[in-house]
Amino acid sequence: MQHSTSARRPWPRRLAAAAALCAALSWPFAGAGDTLQQRLQLCGTCHGENGNSKMERTPSLAGQPALFLTNQLILMRERLRNVEVMAPFVRDLSDADITALAEHYAQLSPEPSDEPVDRSLAARGAMLARELHCGSCHLPSYAGREQMPRLARQRIDYTIMSLKAYREGSRYGIDTSMNGVMHGVSDEDIRALAHFLATVP
Repeated sequence: MQHSTSARRPWPRRLAAAAALCAALSWPFAGAGDTLQQRLQLCGTCHGENGNSKMERTPSLAGQPALFLTNQLILMRERLRNVEVMAPFVRDLSDADITALAEHYAQLSPEPSDEPVDRSLAARGAMLARELHCGSCHLPSYAGREQMPRLARQRIDYTIMSLKAYREGSRYGIDTSMNGVMHGVSDEDIRALAHFLATVP
């Protein structure tokens, strides 16, 4: 499906504005000695107070495996995964801080995204997920495990962005497995996968 240039233009501006807001808010709070509650309050600015994001292209953290969250925060802290909006927040996190944050979000309940779901796309996405064996690593429930993230009930726009990044080689997991899985997958199929995964309980 082709999308007009005008339909695409607002995305970078809205994302940049959201990133600037989160980064600006992080400077006063993200420092050594902050309490867990202070850090969670900051996280909630973008990722939602209960870990369920309402912000465009910003992932929900609720119900993510603790090990996955731990790994991602360490990768970002060590600049092995560059997410600029996260840099001011993660730079001073201790290992204990990271563990506490990961365990907190792992215990929260994921909620459905507030984005509109295309049911026909979701039906196609269900077939694609089986063909690509997504459940082999992420579990048949797509709840994730260990270092594999939860895919169920993730934001549609974030899933699309992430899968495209894996396909294009601009993002890696702990290895290149996801890059291989996504190689050659079309934009429309990625959209279908994202719509399906958003509907999984």
